[in-house]
Formats: sequence, structure tokens, C-alpha cells
Amino acid sequence: MQINEHYADLEQSYLFSTIARKVNEYAAAHPEADIIRLGIGDVTRPLVPAVIDALHAAVTDQSRQETFHGYGDEQGYGFLRDALAGYYQEHGVTLDTTEIFVSDGAKSDVGNILDIFGTDNTVLIPDPVYPVYVDTNVMAGRKVLFLDANEQNGFLPLPDPSVHADIIYLCSPNNPTGAAYDHAGLQAWVDYANAEHAVILFDAAYECFVEDETLPRSIFQIEGAKTCAIEFCSFSKMAGFTGTRCGWTVVPKALLDGKLNQMWLRRQTTKFNGVPYIVQKGAAACFTAQGMQQIRETLGYYKRNAKVLADTLDALGIWYTGGKNSPYLWLKCPNGMDSWTFFDYLLENAHVVGTPGAGFGRNGDGFFRLTAFGDAARTQEAAERLKKLLA
Repeated sequence: MQINEHYADLEQSYLFSTIARKVNEYAAAHPEADIIRLGIGDVTRPLVPAVIDALHAAVTDQSRQETFHGYGDEQGYGFLRDALAGYYQEHGVTLDTTEIFVSDGAKSDVGNILDIFGTDNTVLIPDPVYPVYVDTNVMAGRKVLFLDANEQNGFLPLPDPSVHADIIYLCSPNNPTGAAYDHAGLQAWVDYANAEHAVILFDAAYECFVEDETLPRSIFQIEGAKTCAIEFCSFSKMAGFTGTRCGWTVVPKALLDGKLNQMWLRRQTTKFNGVPYIVQKGAAACFTAQGMQQIRETLGYYKRNAKVLADTLDALGIWYTGGKNSPYLWLKCPNGMDSWTFFDYLLENAHVVGTPGAGFGRNGDGFFRLTAFGDAARTQEAAERLKKLLA
């Protein structure tokens, strides 16, 4: 028996576990502290009524012989895949339902998709980055190259023709930076990937926060993307499904003449039993007229939080990205502080928790992430504390 020695190459502690430990230790030592958490990107608003009604109806279905559902298609029920295809059509993207695979979340698929790629592939990942992209490749022993995202390029790096890669990770709007590519930026990446015969793994989990209609919400809005890209998305941020678990992945048939689509189908039918019928019925309700209206109201709640934080940073003269088209704000730590020093400074002096940028990569040090996924009143209180501390 041999173990996977590549696990030894991982960072010893996951970023958010470290944050939780530090906050818990501080809270235990200072029980009087009123701590406001603007760190982990978990939603706080409940599921909308249209979704709840659909979940209840689905539970009733499971109680009756004539409407009971056992095993479903591993790639998702037709009613949800049809709804997803319609959602893409609204943004000018035509997909066949056999290109859409329902999953239990984008995070799972971002890691699981690597099953269909060889370990000898070279992976190109922007830095700073969502840690899952890096860790899942380190676990497999792949060679990872990092692309510098920084203040100078607005944390939206473009491809370097002198760098050669087989698998490319992009996230827009980005986690952690909140920065979003325009059409020209994504077109540059699509052209590069096609020239390199590479595959872009495109994380669109935050597309629902894009307000600027000139910005793409799917990589498939870019010419040539279907021959070089796989897209991941999720109901977690769109509809508050972080505790309900549902997402989807699009693997176009134009990619390698359908080979990757068939491989992903084979992988899912072997290793995945599908998302529960009840959850998929709730997800499908998101795309009804009532569901979309209610979801927009919830998204508006978070967007107003983001504006409160953005206005605060503007008033303080602090440089940042994100906020308008993203639930995240990526700010430059004041007075030249490094990320963890600023984390401790905020926790101790304002009792506000954020996420140190250093946890997302080398280029993240000196930067800090705040999230708009909190309670409105608490977000306003956190903003006032920031003003008082940093003015």
C-alpha cells in the first residue's frame, strides 16, 4: 500500500480554517467583543419563497407512489437542464442540454473535472486565486505555473504568449479580487487557449452579480470559446444554495470533437449518483418569473451591502477592486501593512473580520478581502467601525 505523497506538498492549514481558529481564540479571550464577520463568502439570506414552495412540493412528490423518484440521471433531470439552457439563451448563448451537467456545486466539479485530464498537463493559475484551484492540482502532482495578477493590471492579467500551458483557470467576476474581465480580455484568453490547444476552466459562480451589461456573464459569449472552455456555475450565490448544494458544469461538444463531453459523462455516471430530485426541483424554481424576481431582490440586498463597503473605502481613499459587479471587495491594506497584520489589527481594534489576501497567493499579500454577504445592519456597523479606525 502506498499513499498519495503529493498531499505532503499542500499547505498545512486551509486558509479559512486558520481564520476560524484565530477568531475563536480571540473571542474566547475577549467575550465582550462584538465581532462582525465579513470574511467567508457564505450567504446569509434565506431561500426565496418560490424555491421553498418547490422544495415542499417535491417532498410531497416523494410521499406518493405515482410521483416518487428514486435514482435520477446522473447528469441531471431534464426539467432543470432545460431551464439552464433557457437561462443561457437569455444571454445569447445556445447550448444543447446534453452539454449541461447538474452537480452538487461548482467547488466539487472544479476539482472533479481533473479526472478527465492527464497528470502531465501543465496548469496555469492566476495569483491570487481561490485555493481549491491550486490544491486540487497539487494533490494530483501536476506542474503549476502562476500568472501575476496585481495592482498594475487591475488583478485582471492577460495571457503571455511566451508561457505555454495545457489547463488554464479563470474566474470572473473573480474570487477573491472581485475584478471582472471585459469581452476583450476574455477574447484574448480564448484566442490564446485555442492557439495553445489548451482548455480554460472558467469559474462563473459570481456571474449573477454582474450589473454592467457590457461585461460577459459566460465565457461562451466569447467567439471561439466552445472549442477551448469548460464553464462551472452554481446556485450557491445566485439563489443561496450554499447549504442546499446544487450547481452545473457546461462541457461543449465542440471541445475536442465531443471527446471531453463523453469523458465527463462517463466520469459522472461512474462516480456520481446525481443531485437529489427535491433539490433539483428547488433549483428549477429559480428560473420561473416569480423565482427570478425574488432572487433579484435577494441579490439586490447583497449589492447594497457591497455599495456600503465601496462607499466607505472611497471615503477613506483606499484602493480596491470589485464591489460593483461582485460581492467581494479587494482592498489595499493601509499604511503598508501585510495581510495578516491588517487582519489582526482589524480584529483587535474594530472587531471586524475579513480575509487576508496572503491566503490566496503570493500576490495577495498586502491586500484584504471583504464580503457583502452579511446582514445589512451589521455591514453598516462594520463600515462605521472602519471609518472610525482608518480615517
